[in-house]
Amino acid sequence: MTADSLVPPRRLGRRLFSRPELGAVVGAVAVFVFFSVVADSFLRPASLGTVLYAASTIGIMAVPVALLMIGGEFDLSAGVLVTSSALVSSMFSYQMTANVWVGVGVSLLVTLAIGFLNGIMLARTKLPSFIITLGTFLMLTGLNLGLTKLIDGTVSTKSIADMEGFASARALFASHLTIGDVDLQVTVLWWIALVAVGTWVLLRTRAGNWIFASGGGPDAARAVGVPVTRTKTGLYMAVAFCAWISGQHLLFSFDVVQSGEGIGNEFLYIIAAVIGGCLMTGGYGSAIGSAVGAFIFGMTSKGIVYAEWNPDWFKFFLGAMLLLATLLNAWVRKRAEAAK
Repeated sequence: MTADSLVPPRRLGRRLFSRPELGAVVGAVAVFVFFSVVADSFLRPASLGTVLYAASTIGIMAVPVALLMIGGEFDLSAGVLVTSSALVSSMFSYQMTANVWVGVGVSLLVTLAIGFLNGIMLARTKLPSFIITLGTFLMLTGLNLGLTKLIDGTVSTKSIADMEGFASARALFASHLTIGDVDLQVTVLWWIALVAVGTWVLLRTRAGNWIFASGGGPDAARAVGVPVTRTKTGLYMAVAFCAWISGQHLLFSFDVVQSGEGIGNEFLYIIAAVIGGCLMTGGYGSAIGSAVGAFIFGMTSKGIVYAEWNPDWFKFFLGAMLLLATLLNAWVRKRAEAAK
């Protein structure tokens, strides 16, 4: 007899409805079934690898963005920060003729410093995170383009493929492995690891309680001793760390970086988190939900291609899923509260 068999069905139903990612799981199943029917090639092993790769490139960033939203804040600079991270690695390595790992290390420090700056500015100015990170977004967008043209003379960096350390860095950030007939990019492993860490932090650590408390009611959280400023600053640095991972993948996948990339991706990260059950008002959500939201994104973006539809419809489907997921999540929450 298992532990679950001892749980009364009504209590088990309450636990099920209390999970933030329930609506996203239902949506993911529906999207999977839909494209399995309308696209013959959707279920092929090669297609699965492509879907997972598309999901992982969003999912790596969706995890910390979801945690930040649970903490009650936003980061509109997350998309361009990925590109900034890649540009720093590339240009520092090339200009200093250093081992590329030196550039990778410098990039990590710079990226974390930007995340720290976002958190400190939020705490010191008391301005909404929308304004703070919108300012960071605009400054980084200008710096990415301006410095790249100033240093390299064009809008893209020079190739670093022949520099020392490139092969080992590519193995860590941009390699792939084959499992059966499925070709998996290493980003899928990074994604799974980050989801696991994010879930553990939220559900098994004191920091997780601080995150939920900071998003649910920062003033009340401070009153009971929660270090709200430190918690939110740490969350911004977590976003920066994952932006660094994504940036290194971008760099070592192509060995050059276009300075204008990443603009608009911050909304995809937020959409994945919201589809996964995070509330815009904070205090509710999960890392697993963000993974499901990213998986829905991957299935939709590639499913439309496999179905041979006009890809211009992708944004329409993404917007429709966002609205439907938000409505479904609201219904699930009402059922959970009514069942208490």
